[in-house]
Amino acid sequence: MKLTTNTQISVDGVVQGNGGPDENRGGRLFHFARGGWARPLFDDEALAFVGEFYQRGDAFLFGRRTYELFADYWGVKEDLTDPIVKALNTRPKYVASNTLTNPQWAHTTVLSGDLPAAIRELKAKPGGELQVHGSGALTQWLLANNLVDEMALLICPVIVGQGTRLFPDTGPDIALDLIESRAFPKGITLQIYRPAGRPQYATTTD
Repeated sequence: MKLTTNTQISVDGVVQGNGGPDENRGGRLFHFARGGWARPLFDDEALAFVGEFYQRGDAFLFGRRTYELFADYWGVKEDLTDPIVKALNTRPKYVASNTLTNPQWAHTTVLSGDLPAAIRELKAKPGGELQVHGSGALTQWLLANNLVDEMALLICPVIVGQGTRLFPDTGPDIALDLIESRAFPKGITLQIYRPAGRPQYATTTD
């Protein structure tokens, strides 16, 4: 399977609180004053793209915190005519966690221990896409370990100005090949990239 990530991100790289101001962190609620910056920018075309993306997924990979958020929201929905509900509730889900032991969401497997090996084993299985939605910390780790095949960024036309960013101040340098680009009516732009090794750097100022 091809490992693809799907991330809603602000122009200044923030991924925290895209859906709302409250995020569940280990059973506690943290209020992020600037949360909810992405939702008002999703028009019908952008929402349709998200639904189509989920439908392509043969399996889903989450970090623990995003998994718990999704389980609490999507895991209790029963309307299988909704493409996201159907995909998430009927297809295999994997959680990268050394602490989660008894997941309640059906079709869930916990990955622990040698995580790179476990993910490579998943990628070696037949199928189309192993998808990562949200899960900013996991996406950072996957990129650093050369496990991402394609990265879809839904870039929202907003500067949040604070919050957790997808790309840290110090991290791996990665060249990217642009696979697809499009714009949606409210200004969200989609950029789909394929990692392509290390970037080339100029050696002269001429």
